[in-house]
Amino acid sequence: MAIEQYTESHRLKKAYSLDEIRNTAIDMHNSLREVKITEAHKPIFIAGILIALNDEDFSKSYSALTSYKSVMQNIQNAIENVLKDSDIKSRRIDYIKQVFNTLLNNTIFAEIPLGYSKSITWYIEQLEMKIKPMMDYADSTVDALGVFYHEFIKYSGGDGSGLGIVLTPQHLTEFMCDLADINKNSRVVDICCGSGSFLVTAMSKMFKNANPDEIENIRQNGLYGVEFDDGLYTLAIANMIIRKDGKSNIYKGDCFHKSITNELKKKNINIGLINPPYSQKDVVELEFVEHLLDILTIGGTGVVVVPMSCAIGTKFKDVRERLMKKNTLKAVFSMPDDIFYPTGTNVCVMVWTAHQPHDSTQETFFGYCKNDGFVKRKKLGRVDILGKWEHIEKEWLKLYRNRDVVDGLSARHCVGYDDEWLCEAYMQTDYSTLTQDDFQQTINDYLAYLVKSGDIDEAD
Repeated sequence: MAIEQYTESHRLKKAYSLDEIRNTAIDMHNSLREVKITEAHKPIFIAGILIALNDEDFSKSYSALTSYKSVMQNIQNAIENVLKDSDIKSRRIDYIKQVFNTLLNNTIFAEIPLGYSKSITWYIEQLEMKIKPMMDYADSTVDALGVFYHEFIKYSGGDGSGLGIVLTPQHLTEFMCDLADINKNSRVVDICCGSGSFLVTAMSKMFKNANPDEIENIRQNGLYGVEFDDGLYTLAIANMIIRKDGKSNIYKGDCFHKSITNELKKKNINIGLINPPYSQKDVVELEFVEHLLDILTIGGTGVVVVPMSCAIGTKFKDVRERLMKKNTLKAVFSMPDDIFYPTGTNVCVMVWTAHQPHDSTQETFFGYCKNDGFVKRKKLGRVDILGKWEHIEKEWLKLYRNRDVVDGLSARHCVGYDDEWLCEAYMQTDYSTLTQDDFQQTINDYLAYLVKSGDIDEAD
């Protein structure tokens, strides 16, 4: 491995751009692979350092340490200091520390001299200067750590998709929080919280118009999460603790487990936000929705993003029927086809009212939100480069809150459990916006379908 001197003059300025976060993640992922750190240990390594940097003594002294062993031991001590008052079970703290204990025996990593590029102190400096500053501001809705980890799993041989992990786009988390009307008095849960994106966004919105006492109450009692995966759990507690949420309130385990469910039901939680794991073998996405709504208070609001298949009348009829027997489907929004780009999952956002049986004689609102103003850019993915999103979101929220019906954008319809839960089934077309290209594209799509289905021969 090429080693170059990493001197004080190389310290980078605090540029908090998402671009830099992505580049740092790719660089770190590649270098961690070179020193043979396992995929399972990578997120815990990153999160553990970020937690350790929250210890004032460690952040001031790590650069003066003289050996690899002393740095690793000081990281463990700092993690203990930060987490001991956070209500996190001691065995979870020990698990995080054990990862660093294991790395003590990593001879490849240990041989890189401190102060050099790719040494342990280089990682600490990079995270301190490029990632932690974006996490230090509790009023920021950006889940910098989530963006960072998402880049990790893109280059990790597919372990992210294997776990059903898909990072929820930042503007989608904000839209869903706004649909839920989150405020300083809300109590919010995400039972599949991943790195904590929904909780980070919810926290920033709850802090608005809150006084110092209310902010402290939000930190202590306002935000709850559940995560099964070890690495993601560690990232989530790092995310919340670094944003000064002292207790963390992130449960490690299966969200369906009785003890976790009972604990959450005691918390009087009135808002639920989830992007559940997709394509699981034993549990369908709507069962996560059903469980989330069961945890909420009577009249609580659940806002969920799920695959389009969940909204089709012929699918998951038993779960859909159970959902509507206990809860009301207030709204469904068809989202842009490529909103999870490069993952090819088409999704919709559903808004539910908990513990109030659905009345199929009352209309549900349907939104056709296919244009969010984002465009694809090489290496950046989908970005709001034209600055359209703020205006578009306001229009979507206005349609929803006023329950306005606009051709090509929205509809209202009475639905039951075996009906389509999509705007496309009920919306009137706005013919004034159609062009010759739209007609040609429709014909091309239909011909492609006929060829694929074998109804016509391609040579014809």
